[in-house]
Amino acid sequence: MSLADAIRARALELGFDRVGFTSAEPLAGRVFLASWLDLGYAGGMEYLKRHLDRRGDPALQVPGARTVICLAAGYTPALPSSGDPGRGRISAYALGPDYHLWLVERLRLLWGFIAAEAGRSVHGRWYVDTGPVLERELAVRAGLGWRGKNTCLIDQRQGSYAFLGEILTDLELPGDAPGIDRCGTCTRCLEACPTQALVAPYLLDARRCIAYLTVELKGAVPRELREGMGAWIFGCDLCQEVCPWNRRSASRETGSTEERAAAQPSLVELLELDRKAFKARFGHTPVERTRRRGLLRSVAVALGNAGDRRAVPALVQALLDEEPLVRGHAAWALGRLGGDQARQALAQALDHESDPAVAEELGLALADASRD
Repeated sequence: MSLADAIRARALELGFDRVGFTSAEPLAGRVFLASWLDLGYAGGMEYLKRHLDRRGDPALQVPGARTVICLAAGYTPALPSSGDPGRGRISAYALGPDYHLWLVERLRLLWGFIAAEAGRSVHGRWYVDTGPVLERELAVRAGLGWRGKNTCLIDQRQGSYAFLGEILTDLELPGDAPGIDRCGTCTRCLEACPTQALVAPYLLDARRCIAYLTVELKGAVPRELREGMGAWIFGCDLCQEVCPWNRRSASRETGSTEERAAAQPSLVELLELDRKAFKARFGHTPVERTRRRGLLRSVAVALGNAGDRRAVPALVQALLDEEPLVRGHAAWALGRLGGDQARQALAQALDHESDPAVAEELGLALADASRD
C-alpha cells in the first residue's frame, strides 16, 4: 500500500468522510479574496485581511511544503422548522460540542500516523478553519467537491453539510483530480436567501448574510436586515436546505425531544438566560462564540419577527438588561409587536435610558408601536 493510500485509509478510520491530496502551489483564489475584501464584503471580519500572502501560498505556512491533505467530516442536517413562533433556529453545525476541538484531535492523530509511516523526518501543520488557509479552494483542488453558487463546498454524493480540515506537509504525495462544478443553471440558493446576501452566483456579501449577522457581527443588526433574519438566532442553513445536492442528506422529518429543543429552542427561555446560565447551556459549543449579548440580541429580533404578543412580558423585562445591545433589540421587537403594554414599557424605558444608541432604538420602536 502506498503512503497516500495508507493516509487515506487511516483518515477514514478516524472518522473523516472524504480525503484528497493537492499540491502546495500558490492559489488562484488569492486574487479573488483581495478583490472581495476591497468590495467591503467581509464586513467586520478584519482578521481576513491579515496574512494575505500566506493565505494564497501554503508553502509560506510550512517551509518546503509540497502537499496539502484535505479532509471533510460530515455532520447531520438540521430538522425542518417546527413552525412554532415561540422557537428559534440554530444552524446544524452548531449543535453539540465545538467541532474545532474534536476535529483538531483527529488531525493530530492523523499527523502522528503520517510521521510514523513516512520513513523520514517530516514537517507539517494542520488547520480547522482558524488559520490563514483558503480551505475551500484547496478542497476543490483536492477533489473533495466544488465551490457552489452559495459559496459552500459541495460534493455530489454527500452534499455540503461538512466540516473541513487541512494538513500542510513537506511530503511529496500524488494529487487527486480537482472537483468539477455541477451547479449548472440552478439558482435556488440565491433565490432562497431572505437578505439577498448572495449578490451573484459564487459571490457572497457577508454583511447581509444571516450567519454573519448572528455570529460574526458584534454590534447592532442593521434595521433593514432584521426582518429577513426570521427565526434564525445562530447561523443559517437556508441556502443549503434548498440545494438539490443535499437531497441525499436532506433534513430529517423527525427527531427526539432533546434534538428539537437544541435545534429550535424556546426564545423566551433564552431571553431569560443570565451569564451563568448561558455558560452552562452553551459553553464549549459554537454558540459560545457569540457570547450572551450576541445571542440575546438575535433572540430579541426573532421574537419581533414571530409576531406573537405572548413574548411581550419577556421583552419588557429585557429592556432592563445590563447589555445595551440586548435592550436596543428588545425595543425593536416590542415596536414590531405593539400593544398597550409594549407602548407603556417603551415610553418608560425611554425616560430612563442613558445609552444614546438604545435611546434611539426606543424612540423608533415607540413610534412603530404607536401605529398599531
